[in-house]
Amino acid sequence: MRILGLDYGERTIGVAVSDEMGWTAQGVETIRRVSNEKDFTRLAEIIEEYGVREIVVGLPKNMNGTIGPRGELCQSFAHRLATYTSLPVQLWDERLTTVSAEKLLIAADVSRQKRKKVIDKMAATFILQGYLDAKSR
Repeated sequence: MRILGLDYGERTIGVAVSDEMGWTAQGVETIRRVSNEKDFTRLAEIIEEYGVREIVVGLPKNMNGTIGPRGELCQSFAHRLATYTSLPVQLWDERLTTVSAEKLLIAADVSRQKRKKVIDKMAATFILQGYLDAKSR
């Protein structure tokens, strides 16, 4: 059973998928957002291609644990996605995942231009891996 991990943003959606055993997360792509219809259509294609049975959406929380406007948008997206796909959608605390992904790419000496292209996909991978690790405990 594969699980899809998403880093939902204003302009892009980072996408990661688990292996079939649910142990590791791998980045798949970064979807450039066009419209909800096209975004959901592309996500449905990925779900079909990988045989996804569950979805995890990153929930950006404030450092004090509260949910701000960005988090509310993610909650709304997750609800619409669950309705569209009829799959269970979990929200996962994504605090500092983008920061962690950025630090990793800088440490690997990836140029700023290249980082920009993969940061959301990496953040989705961090979100999904955190969920998988917690689920296995």
